[in-house]
Amino acid sequence: MAKETTQTSVFDSTPDSQMYEYKLSVEKVQTELSQYGLTSNQSKVFIYLGKYGAKTAPEVCKALKLPRTETYHLLSALQNKGIVSATFQHPIQFTALPLSKAIWILVNSEKERVKSLEQMEKGLSELWDDIPAFDAVQEEAEEKFQMLQGSNQIHSKITEMTDSYNDEFLILGSEKDYLKLYHGDFLESFVKSKQDFRLLSACTDKTTYIFDDLDRKNVKKLGKDIENHLCFIIKDGGEMLFFTKNANSTEEMFAMWTNSKSMVYSMKLLFESLWKNSKNTHL
Repeated sequence: MAKETTQTSVFDSTPDSQMYEYKLSVEKVQTELSQYGLTSNQSKVFIYLGKYGAKTAPEVCKALKLPRTETYHLLSALQNKGIVSATFQHPIQFTALPLSKAIWILVNSEKERVKSLEQMEKGLSELWDDIPAFDAVQEEAEEKFQMLQGSNQIHSKITEMTDSYNDEFLILGSEKDYLKLYHGDFLESFVKSKQDFRLLSACTDKTTYIFDDLDRKNVKKLGKDIENHLCFIIKDGGEMLFFTKNANSTEEMFAMWTNSKSMVYSMKLLFESLWKNSKNTHL
């Protein structure tokens, strides 16, 4: 009979143990894996299998101190995601794929899911349009606001705004704000745009290359007396995205979208005043 090991896993290590430094790294990996759609316990099981080798479900259950039923659910979910495999032998042993391969599988699975959702859009829209509006009273458009948290939500909103503007698009931002817009390909919308756009930036001479493909008459440089944590976007004079934490912050990004007439009008007045007193960028 095999001797039962009493060695604790890295997940149980304490600050006074040699394993503790690895525990901190494991927790960071756990957090990062959540970005790929894994729950905290799914990540924990994957890491355990990846670093401790093939294990049976009871071994995983005991080592990670998880409920028996939940352990089987977690292993099943990881198999369904394609990042954990099982043997045909008895008892069944589970093995994690190498991290790089697992990430590749998770990313491509997400791409396929998004592609499928895009293909469903037309049919879903047709079904939606077939359903009548049951409220016969047409109310006036209300002023609204929406809080956005995280780069994904904010980037999605910016894309929506740049793809649908008709008359004029205004952006004011710091150098780091514009670098993020440039690397996110948001400025590409203005390269061949027939609509008006104006960009006010605090970019230095080192970063004016991001405007090389744009008509420079539509780009002006903010004065040095303007603080660099101000960033907002105005679309067609009717809606605005205002950053409450800008690109200089190491914390998660926050922004507010609104179609409030008074707020949009106020910020447009500020933009026009700054535009009037700013200098054109040189070629």
